[in-house]
Amino acid sequence: MLLVVLVFGSLLLGRYPKPGFIGLDEAIRNPIAWNIILNLRLPRIIAAVILGSTLALTGLVFQTILGNPLVEPGILGVSQGAAFGAGLMIVLNVKSPLALPFSAALFSLLALGLAWSLAKAIRFGGWIIRLILSGIIVSAVFSSGLGILKYLADPRSQLQEITFWMMGGLSGIGWTELKYLIPFTVPVLILIFILRWRLNLLSMGDRTAHSLGISPILEKNIFLFMAVLATAAVVSYCGIIGWIGLIIPHIARRVAGSDTAKSVPTALITGGIFALISDDTARTISTGEIPLGILTSLAGALIFTLLMVFSPLRRHL
Repeated sequence: MLLVVLVFGSLLLGRYPKPGFIGLDEAIRNPIAWNIILNLRLPRIIAAVILGSTLALTGLVFQTILGNPLVEPGILGVSQGAAFGAGLMIVLNVKSPLALPFSAALFSLLALGLAWSLAKAIRFGGWIIRLILSGIIVSAVFSSGLGILKYLADPRSQLQEITFWMMGGLSGIGWTELKYLIPFTVPVLILIFILRWRLNLLSMGDRTAHSLGISPILEKNIFLFMAVLATAAVVSYCGIIGWIGLIIPHIARRVAGSDTAKSVPTALITGGIFALISDDTARTISTGEIPLGILTSLAGALIFTLLMVFSPLRRHL
């Protein structure tokens, strides 16, 4: 109910014809305002909900399968790999609309594989610490690669696009972008939602899962592939948006418990609400739009601090 109310309210919230909310009757009578609502705000609101739900759910998948409460696409380098893949297509001036998501997905998978392999190669510390360290290394590598692409990019056009990926935002989202974003994200969200009960089995360990009649390695790879594909899609069109995939799964488990039958739908809805509120704030709080990635990082850091101080999460670290 809260998500539905926020979506409807966001349609009427903006800076035209005046800052704040506009009445529905006035919006219908004003053709310019109605055009803004249908062709600017509505696709952006849909993208915000998809973005938040995707990052929240993929973060939950990563944390459940890897058995690590501190992993999310950004920490593992998946988001940075996707941004590097998108930046590479921009510098190479590839105009195909599908080039960005495919390149982003390819480098996201590469980043995840590198982080996983490096964590297994590290000889000290527990699995949580090793995975975090390897994720930091992989993130730094792809962030450096993205910096090199910025140096090579045309400062009059390409540099601005790459800067957008690094800061994140939904200002460039329209119906055309949604046409390519939805097929890479919504089917993944639906599949994970349908198969969410199997995440409970995978979280019990490989031996237990195998004794219950499933192939843990195969199913883990399938879930990780779907999570990486969806993450790459939203990053390629929305840029790097941090912290959603880290804090929302913890909030979902705090509200609904660790059973993925309940925590998965909770994460989907909560992620959509968080991203929508953040985007509404980014586009209305000042005359110039604030990059969405900055707001989610600020809010995420504050919320995560509260979770660390006041929640049972501390006992698992």
